[in-house]
Amino acid sequence: MSRPTSALVVGGGIAGPATALALRQAGIEPVVCEARGAPADEGAMLTVATNGLAALRALGVEERVCAASFATPAITLRNADGRNLGETRTGTEPAARTLQRAALAAALRDEALDRGIELEDGRRVVALEPAGDGVRATFADGAERTADVVIGCDGIGSAVRAIVDPSAPAPGRARLLNAWGIARGVATGVPLGGYDMTFGRRAFFGFVPAPDDEVWWFANVPAGAAASWDDPRATLLGLFAQDSGAATALIAASPAIGGPLPIRTLPPLPRWHAGRIALAGDAAHAVSPSSGQGASLALEDAVVLARCLQEAPDPRAAFARYEAERRPRVERIARWAERIGSTKTPGPAGARIRDAIMPLVLRLTDGGKAQREMYDHVVAQPAAPALR
Repeated sequence: MSRPTSALVVGGGIAGPATALALRQAGIEPVVCEARGAPADEGAMLTVATNGLAALRALGVEERVCAASFATPAITLRNADGRNLGETRTGTEPAARTLQRAALAAALRDEALDRGIELEDGRRVVALEPAGDGVRATFADGAERTADVVIGCDGIGSAVRAIVDPSAPAPGRARLLNAWGIARGVATGVPLGGYDMTFGRRAFFGFVPAPDDEVWWFANVPAGAAASWDDPRATLLGLFAQDSGAATALIAASPAIGGPLPIRTLPPLPRWHAGRIALAGDAAHAVSPSSGQGASLALEDAVVLARCLQEAPDPRAAFARYEAERRPRVERIARWAERIGSTKTPGPAGARIRDAIMPLVLRLTDGGKAQREMYDHVVAQPAAPALR
């Protein structure tokens, strides 16, 4: 076997175009296929933390993403009565950036197109099989394409993952549902880019004032907290009616309510690769949104995977090196996010304990070793980029 020169990247959301950009830098010619048409404008806001910005910098896309986002350096945490429990950072320097998920996907796709990378929408992979020194992909329309390697970046419901390991654990549903919206013209008293999050009596609410007089918000609701979601706005207003803060005003002022959708996570996989096929992003390790790291970890994956393919003597060795480098980090962050998520709706007794100890915990941990390991991580990019 030898180093690959071509790759089929399955998935056109965030991880897919990012991986294609990294592969091009490493001298590997990628083609990206997306099962849907161009990815839909769906999902809530997300934050690209300092480590994610470092990966974007390695890909040469940081400036483009920053133009579509705004700085969000810190989060203020409150209890249901509005008492300030403390503040935590979303990164170090430069400050984390917040944008809509669709905006990040669009920035990465546009950059890939500008660099001449081929993106094929409406191409659903139904089979992958060895073909000489490569992999032959068969699409739902009967068309075929062969590449030296295949990278599955097709999200938590990954079809490629089922091919890599048919016995891989299925995604699980967390205890929380996620809803979101955008309000305009609501005075919250919070400055632009300041995240404000409340541990409500029945659910968790977060918002951030954005440019153009908008406020972006999300709600995490226990799966059994509402008898019906026939009217999401009315249900959410009821859940937050007894809480202090801006939740009800923002929910009422939002023209549309997204979700609620179950927050799904992925148990640790036995393996991330098989033969000439590997997984990246949520296809390999979907972490809870409580981490604020989903997109950033996918961007890191892209850079590391391309570097390993460039440096290792063959794809199997490259994929083994990639998994060995990435798995400990992402699984550590996934465990941390699970602990964070468990504090959002702990019940009355748990809430009293949380409110008592959280100020101390935040003072002791903010900027501590765990945060430095998460945010200050800088991935090494492929050497001698071959941009075209």
